[in-house]
Amino acid sequence: MALPHASSGQIVDILSTEGTLPSAKSFALFKSAQLEVMRVVLPAGKAFPPHRVAGEITVQCLEGRIDFSVDGAARELRAGQLLHLEGGVLHGLVGIEDSSALVTIVLCKA
Repeated sequence: MALPHASSGQIVDILSTEGTLPSAKSFALFKSAQLEVMRVVLPAGKAFPPHRVAGEITVQCLEGRIDFSVDGAARELRAGQLLHLEGGVLHGLVGIEDSSALVTIVLCKA
């Protein structure tokens, strides 16, 4: 069963309750025709291999530190920092420490 997405005007907590981050799960917060927002959880050492997304994205690190590679060049994304990528850019993520991020994707129509 899929988790329900937030409805228009609904408030959603996106931070972990203290001590629960390592066991928390990634989930989609909402998806519309043009936009998808997800909370991505990256325990230390967990990786999302390099991939591309058709639309522009933003990644805001909420907790922890993430090794974020863009076209093969690594950079560290820390809590409170935001990264923007144009559509189609090759990127990958690895949790340097237990981390969570808010990911926004602009959905492109094929």
